[in-house]
Amino acid sequence: MKTRLLFLLLSASLFAQTQYPLDYFRSPLDIPLFLSGSFGELRANHFHAGLDFKTQQKEGWPVRAAADGYIARIKISPYGYGKAIYVNHPNGYTTVYGHLSKAGGAIEAYIKKAQYEQQNFEVELFPAAGELPVLKGDTLAFSGNTGGSGGPHLHFEIRNTITEKILNPMLFGFDRLIADTRVPVINTLMVYPIGKESVVNQCHKPQAVSMSLQPDGSYIADKILVNGKVGFGISAYDLTDSNYTKSGAYEIETFNNGNPVFGYRFDTFAFDEGRYVNALLDYPRLKNTGMRIQQLYMEQPYPLSLIRADKSNGVIEAAPNLAQTYKIKVSDAHHNAISIDVPIEYSDLPAIDEAVAVKKTSYLLKSANDNNYTKDNVSVFIPANTFYDDFYLNFDVTNGKLTLADDSVPVHSNITITFEDTVTPEKDREKMFIASVDGKKLSYNFTTRKGNNFTAYTKNLGDFILAKDTVAPVITAANFKEGKWLSKQNTLELTIRDNLSGIKTYNGWLNGQWILFEFDYKNRKIIHRFSDNIYTDGRNDLKVVVSDNVGNSAIFETHFFRKKQ
Repeated sequence: MKTRLLFLLLSASLFAQTQYPLDYFRSPLDIPLFLSGSFGELRANHFHAGLDFKTQQKEGWPVRAAADGYIARIKISPYGYGKAIYVNHPNGYTTVYGHLSKAGGAIEAYIKKAQYEQQNFEVELFPAAGELPVLKGDTLAFSGNTGGSGGPHLHFEIRNTITEKILNPMLFGFDRLIADTRVPVINTLMVYPIGKESVVNQCHKPQAVSMSLQPDGSYIADKILVNGKVGFGISAYDLTDSNYTKSGAYEIETFNNGNPVFGYRFDTFAFDEGRYVNALLDYPRLKNTGMRIQQLYMEQPYPLSLIRADKSNGVIEAAPNLAQTYKIKVSDAHHNAISIDVPIEYSDLPAIDEAVAVKKTSYLLKSANDNNYTKDNVSVFIPANTFYDDFYLNFDVTNGKLTLADDSVPVHSNITITFEDTVTPEKDREKMFIASVDGKKLSYNFTTRKGNNFTAYTKNLGDFILAKDTVAPVITAANFKEGKWLSKQNTLELTIRDNLSGIKTYNGWLNGQWILFEFDYKNRKIIHRFSDNIYTDGRNDLKVVVSDNVGNSAIFETHFFRKKQ
């Protein structure tokens, strides 16, 4: 009873509903809001940090300031949020607008001025508090598809300005702008034996559990026969009205005989917690099948602040003569909910399969310790807490190839890999790097060199070799031909490719003057806009230089004609 009371008090403390201003922020778009991504949604290596709003499969919608404030940060990048604007507000919050096509008016001029001064498309700017003020409803920018976006949409965030913790915009009244009367969907229920002696339904292996829909809309799972300890996991998603895009669940709670045992709610989290998504998920199943099963227990606790758990950390142990009912409740941000009751019964029936054998190697990695491994000319340093669990590491070096575990093991922080090379001539070493190997495909890892040693920091596992890249990138004209008149075109576009170490820099000059090219890595294009007004009336000579990550460069020169507008 005391344990339950302590859990309830802790839960109330962790999940007390902070009072957020409900009418302070307006919608950043003037069109109806439909979600293409929810707050906390489980993404590759991170939790989604905001709401993604659909833009009717189009770019160019005005993006409005959600409240009065000033632009505190602008980041322009080919990756991540692409073109993004951050606005600080006097109430202590910051709103973020990502994947923009361009900024509006004076803001766009401010960005363009900085890009030409720095001679770089990628800039990060921090205007002073009074430099770029905005009023609620002002046009900050226009929606787009820049950065890592998979289609036109607006990424919108609210953060605490001081702590920079991300907050769910639904807490600020955005739930009123998004109609949702539909309950979440649970499409898979899994049960996991914990420990080599545990048996579930006479099996040592994880199993999917069947569920039956009840008249009240809830589910009852098939009875589970257990000897030992078990944990549960689910695959779940949410749907809003008039929108069939699957979003993540807002809150998951679990109970054993009515006592809360494990749960989490996506109200807020810190950016440096994002990678714990890999601990929350059944990561090997994700890598092997693509299924995202959220595990509702922790075998080895990890410090994800949004989790609440009792002393068992969600692990259930069956006992003779004790009937147990395990309940899972999944809710969305509009308080629509669905639940599953899972009957659990002790059984001493023997397993009909063999216990899952642990493949042992010579290297038992203790996740709480620093670990060093060396063989031949390769060394690997793995800091403490790089992995979530202890396991037998597959470490070997054969014919110059490093094998380090496999990609079914999640990595939380960087591993240091060092190759020593005393054989390659000095003239070739500048072109060498540590490459990840996937079949015949090589992928670049950022590599530094000091003397004979090449070092890379990576969160990837698998096979690695020292590779050499001596081939320069390839540059081709995409929307024009040499010597043609381009008076009716708005842009000058080139395709740039590098098939090994990857593009590092790209620069262009028009009649000897540096011009801005935007890099669209998804389409492998660089784009110059004639509205920058750099060209001359008549003939224009263009020079473009593209370099890869080991210093191979390609030069493209051509000319075209254009009439001054």
